[in-house]
Amino acid sequence: MLNKFAKLLVNYCIRASSGDEVRISATYDAMPLVRELWVELVKVSAYPHLNLVDEVLDEIFYRYSDEELLKRVSKIDRYVYENIDATISIISSTHTKHLVNVDSERIRMRSQALRVLNETFLRRDSEGSLRWTVTIYPTKALAQEAGMSLIAYEDFIYRALKLYEEDVISAWVKQAEGQGKVINLLEGVSELRFLGDGVDLTLRVDGRKWINDDGRKNMPGGEVYTAPIEDSAEGFIVFTYPAIWRGVEVEGVKLVFKHGVVVDATAVKGEQFLKKILSVDEGSRRIGEIAFGLNYGIDAFTKQILLDEKMGGTIHLALGSAYPTTGGTNKSAIHWDLIKDMRHGKVFADGDLIYSEGKFLSDVI
Repeated sequence: MLNKFAKLLVNYCIRASSGDEVRISATYDAMPLVRELWVELVKVSAYPHLNLVDEVLDEIFYRYSDEELLKRVSKIDRYVYENIDATISIISSTHTKHLVNVDSERIRMRSQALRVLNETFLRRDSEGSLRWTVTIYPTKALAQEAGMSLIAYEDFIYRALKLYEEDVISAWVKQAEGQGKVINLLEGVSELRFLGDGVDLTLRVDGRKWINDDGRKNMPGGEVYTAPIEDSAEGFIVFTYPAIWRGVEVEGVKLVFKHGVVVDATAVKGEQFLKKILSVDEGSRRIGEIAFGLNYGIDAFTKQILLDEKMGGTIHLALGSAYPTTGGTNKSAIHWDLIKDMRHGKVFADGDLIYSEGKFLSDVI
């Protein structure tokens, strides 16, 4: 199964070829998958690099660095972000709350410093000079966070990745085709209104490009997304699931928008942290992304945004930076996804009902 997984990442997601320099980021727990990736990369004469991640070392950096070090951006990191051909980032946490006791001001300071790397990443993605994918490997910590046994969680992940399909790439092509029909509908829309339990939010998307997440950049994929017009969001939204930022959970988030800006933000749990992140920079109070989750094989909230944002029957918006490929112009050091269950809601496009109870209406796509 892991060899099938590796082939999917190398041959479908990043489309590696001879001469590529490919950076793999993972914890030690994901080494079984890393080894399989090594095999598939060298088979196509790509050169693999390993960036080994450790949450304890990460916590040490945040806890003991002085302000000057927190604000420093490594010359090596700058070089890698400017020159690597492709990246495979594997979420494989051994501890999901390693920064929970770190002062949120230190996290804010570090996020602001790393903005330059995020902007380089987004620019190269927009130019097409960087191929990248983010995926997930089932670890005990992630299984525990999801409230599942390791065996059940592995099965959940493999189903989300479509690894049980005989031809996994064909399965993702089919998913992409269905999402393409949704995009054909949305690209002719000027205004979207989300209405239901805990939401009455209107925003404009005219002139913006909708992106089909077909699993190449996020594996598993299963969403369509764009960036709304930066000053268009009006109304309020209460998010169904905890919003998680580097292990810190914020529950019951309610955001109120006026002229595209968050003018009021409350939370049942973690409100002070929420407001701290919203003050990172000017762009952190605007929406950088609006998306529909369309992977109905993902049917449970796991506290992993890579999976949860694709959950069929949900929408999510991201505060902060927009993907330039969508035409969005909002810039920020953050990109924080927050998820809303729409299985008891409706979406109107220019006044017409297009989505109800978690699905697009069959007669409009």
